[in-house]
Amino acid sequence: MFRFEGLEVWKRSIKIIDEIFDIADCIEDRHKYRFAEQLRAASLSISNNIAEGSGSTSKKEFRQYLNHSHRSIFETFNMIFIATRRKYITESQKIIITNELEEISKMVIGFSSSLSTRHS
Repeated sequence: MFRFEGLEVWKRSIKIIDEIFDIADCIEDRHKYRFAEQLRAASLSISNNIAEGSGSTSKKEFRQYLNHSHRSIFETFNMIFIATRRKYITESQKIIITNELEEISKMVIGFSSSLSTRHS
């Protein structure tokens, strides 16, 4: 088992990827290929950075990857916001995804803080 597989924040980020990929598939069906691909990339980067950071040899480096993950959450939200404005998704879909992104964001920040308070 890889270290990140036991992290609840990684598990939550994987779960939301499934939801966002389903949305991206629907957007792609509307011939918005580039937008759909960027949405997939942004959301995938959330869990990818958690996973990659877990392989770091120092807590400081791991925190940097968590920062990248956190920034990807904001990028993903921005894309969801735009998708709603463009009527690619419904307001209720946006609310569900946004609430989950907010929870994952809190988890990433909390996890990063816990690494900061421990000796590197």
